[in-house]
Amino acid sequence: MAKKSPTTFDAYYHAIYRDRWAALKAALLEEREPIAYHEGLIKPYYLDEASILAAKALDVQKGDRVLDLCAAPGGKTLILATALKGSGSLTANDRSSARRARLREVITTHLTEEDRSLITITSHDATKWSLYEQDAYDKILLDAPCSSERHVLSDEKALSQWSPSRPKRLAINQFAMLASALDVASIGGIIAYATCSINPGENEEVIEKLHKRRSNRFENIPLAFGEARSFGSIILPDTSEGKGPLYVCVIRRLG
Repeated sequence: MAKKSPTTFDAYYHAIYRDRWAALKAALLEEREPIAYHEGLIKPYYLDEASILAAKALDVQKGDRVLDLCAAPGGKTLILATALKGSGSLTANDRSSARRARLREVITTHLTEEDRSLITITSHDATKWSLYEQDAYDKILLDAPCSSERHVLSDEKALSQWSPSRPKRLAINQFAMLASALDVASIGGIIAYATCSINPGENEEVIEKLHKRRSNRFENIPLAFGEARSFGSIILPDTSEGKGPLYVCVIRRLG
């Protein structure tokens, strides 16, 4: 069984970030207030600035068919819904009933009736979506469940339970979700893959795996923010005034 301890966590991420780890860890531990996002909303919703960039990277347009695969708690869902400008559709999905309840509350209290009318809330398994529906959406946001190291570091219990096997397990699930999303997107459709992890294994390496297995099925769309990776970009708090962490990669389905 993999050893579990704060020392193991430190050693693991020091091996990835080397001399940068001390500054990055300090930035992750520093509390930062979310900002108020209010564009098109009844009342502001508070979230990290990097999350806004991730949702807007999908470039949702009026009339688009949009899928938010892991939608709760709903901040990015609000941004996608208002971008539709009253025309199109948004499927907001989350498997957890508790998280869907939170999602419904966020949607109800922040969106106009017109925007709410475009949204369908579902409870499907994102890894198996393509078994039931394919070539169905113009834009897909996959904000995948991840290690969330900022939370782990600030929670003594979570830190004590962490082990190197956790990101490996998550990466398997993340890839399954992404591979399914590729089939669910329409030809020419756009997918934004995002995590709040600092782990390359959950970020660019997930895209690299998809590229190896389905290299002729998609192309990478460069981003104008964050630190470039082999695929996508990452926003890290030690170099972005506390924003993030947030990894984003945007791809277009080719066939």
